[in-house]
Amino acid sequence: MGKFILAILLIAVAIYLVVWLIESRGAIFRRGSGRPAPKRPRDRRPSGPLGPDDDPDFLRDLNRKPRKGDPDK
Repeated sequence: MGKFILAILLIAVAIYLVVWLIESRGAIFRRGSGRPAPKRPRDRRPSGPLGPDDDPDFLRDLNRKPRKGDPDK
């Protein structure tokens, strides 16, 4: 019984090491050296308005749109 448990333990360790090796070095079919591709540098400036208060069109239209419950209209 002890030899059976030892054999199962050795097989489990071998499977773990094979999976770890494949994961760390990359899959066989992956191109390159297995390292992740470098990320593109991000632009330092925002691509557009981030919020409504940064958008000039939104601010311009605030006074044009009628509001609900406005006593003037």
